[in-house]
Amino acid sequence: MFKVLSRPAVAPGRFALLALGAIALLSPPFAVPAHACSMCRCGDPTFNALGTDVYAEGNFRIAIDGERFEKEQALSHEHDEEGATDDEEGEVGHERQVERRVTATFSYAFDRLNLVARIPWSDRKLETIGESGSETSSGLADPEFYALFRLWSSPFEGDLGRRAWISAVGGVKTPWGENNIREGGERVEEHLQSGTGSTDWFGGFSGVYLLDSQSALFGSLQFRQMGTNDFGYRYGDVRLLNFGYERKLGQRFDASLEANYRDAGQDRISAEEGFDPNTGGSVLYLSPRLSADFGHGLVGRLSFQIPVADSLDGDQTEKTVANLGLTFLVR
Repeated sequence: MFKVLSRPAVAPGRFALLALGAIALLSPPFAVPAHACSMCRCGDPTFNALGTDVYAEGNFRIAIDGERFEKEQALSHEHDEEGATDDEEGEVGHERQVERRVTATFSYAFDRLNLVARIPWSDRKLETIGESGSETSSGLADPEFYALFRLWSSPFEGDLGRRAWISAVGGVKTPWGENNIREGGERVEEHLQSGTGSTDWFGGFSGVYLLDSQSALFGSLQFRQMGTNDFGYRYGDVRLLNFGYERKLGQRFDASLEANYRDAGQDRISAEEGFDPNTGGSVLYLSPRLSADFGHGLVGRLSFQIPVADSLDGDQTEKTVANLGLTFLVR
C-alpha cells in the first residue's frame, strides 16, 4: 500500500501521508499559512488528494473535493457602522458563517517536481443569530498554483520503495476570485465575497516516513503571507502545522488520524478602521479520515476536522469541517 513508485493507481492510504509528514521529520523552524478568517481548512490539501504517489513521474491526477465550513463570531466593525451590532440592552450580536466549497485539483509530476493547480468554487451564507433571513452569495474563489520539490529521500528499500523523504513547497494564491460581489448596487461584506481579492505567497516543508508496508507517519508545516485587496481588507498571516498516522485496513481501505494546528493573525478591515478583534487566534483539530480504493485509479475520501482546543481572539466559535473527495489517476 505504501510502496511509492510501483503502484499504477492512486493508493488510498497515500493521501494524508504527505499532508502531515514534515512534522514527524522536521522541527518547527518554519511556520504555516491559513486565512486569518477561520473559514479555511487546516491540513495539506495536496497530500490529502495525492498521497505518497505525489512524485510518481508522468502521472496526471485530478481530484474533486467538497467541503463544508461553519463558524460563529461577534459582529465586526462593518456591522457596527450599519447599527446592527448591539441590541437594545447593548449586548453584542453574533453572526453565523456557512460556506460550501467545491475544489478541483490538477497535478502533474516530473520525477522530483510536482506542479499543482487548485480551482475552488464557493457558496456562502451569512446570518445574524436571533434574526430572520440571511445573505447568500456564490462565485469563483481564489485559484492557487504551487510546486513541491523533493529535497531528500532515502534509498529504495525492498517492497517499501523510498522509505522517507522531505520536500519543499512554495506557491501563490491569486486574486482572481470574486471580490466585488454586489447586491442592490452595494458591495456585500467581506465574509460574503467568494475570493479575498489579494495575492498571497506561501511556502513550507512536508515529509513522510513509512513505518512498514501497512503504516506511515506524515507531516507538514507552512507559512502564508497575506496581501491587501483593493478595498483595504487584509486577512491575517497564517501558520499551519500538521502531523498524522495512517494505517492500511485490508486491501481497499486506509484509516488515518491527524492533528492539525492553525495560528492566524487578526484581519485588518482597513487602514482607517484597524483590526477586527473577533478574528485570528489558534485552533487545534483532530481529523479522522477514511480512504477507499475503488480500483481503476479511483479513490474516495471522507474526513472530519474536529476542533478540540483553541485560543481565539475576541468572540469566536469554531465548528467541525467536513470533507468528501474523489481522486482520479489519468492513465
